[in-house]
Amino acid sequence: MLLCPVCHEPLVDDERGAACAGGHRFDRAREGYLYLLRSSKSGDSMGDPKSQARSRRDFLNRGYYAPLRDAMVELVRERVSGRAAPTSSPMTLLDICCGEGYYTSAMGAVPGVDAYGFDLGKEMVRLAAKRGDATYFVANMKDIPVADGAFDMVTELFAPFNEREFARVLAPEGSLYTVVPGARHLFGLKEVLYDTPYLNDEKLPKTIELELVGTQRVSANITLQTQADIEAVFQMTPYYYRTRPADKERLANLDTLQTAIDFIIAEYRHS
Repeated sequence: MLLCPVCHEPLVDDERGAACAGGHRFDRAREGYLYLLRSSKSGDSMGDPKSQARSRRDFLNRGYYAPLRDAMVELVRERVSGRAAPTSSPMTLLDICCGEGYYTSAMGAVPGVDAYGFDLGKEMVRLAAKRGDATYFVANMKDIPVADGAFDMVTELFAPFNEREFARVLAPEGSLYTVVPGARHLFGLKEVLYDTPYLNDEKLPKTIELELVGTQRVSANITLQTQADIEAVFQMTPYYYRTRPADKERLANLDTLQTAIDFIIAEYRHS
């Protein structure tokens, strides 16, 4: 399933970690994940900073995005129950850019699923591994160290869309589910930040090797209960880095915030 990031030979698990026939060895961290990056940079310096990773974990643990988590879990259950019988092998699932494992662990807990998740940030993967219910590894989505066609289901939530790699790792009859923000996602946040709030574009990835076969909307209204929660969700948005300090101050003065959450789940299959 997993490949050596150096020579792309299969990795074989052992008591210390994993190794390939070419003699490359990768030790398993105390939390149970593997580090499969070729970069000389420390994993702690890549991906989200430690403080943001923990802030995101704490925010998601409060259940604000539970409707999306539950929708993804239901899709997994449907895929498992719809498999051709009889089959003794579990359904393989890969969660790309899994973050701190909030969605990965929930999907991996479904009976009959063999789940894997990876992220570029070592702190994200360390936190994910603590959740369990999946095999976690640090890797780059530009060159995912897994075998061709290895996964019956691939999920990608809010990450860049790398069609070449996604199509490569997806099994011939598998499904890829990608999640993008819906038009009104966090509109209440924008109403505070901007004099003229705007709707999201709902742009789905344009594909050549994969074909869009369906979409599903998941929406709800939530109330963020603390300033920490407001700041955490703001940091998870792309406009956190391009909002003026004066506009950020508007959020800093709030203790609670009501807003819509709105997601589009799109399913792709091989053309």
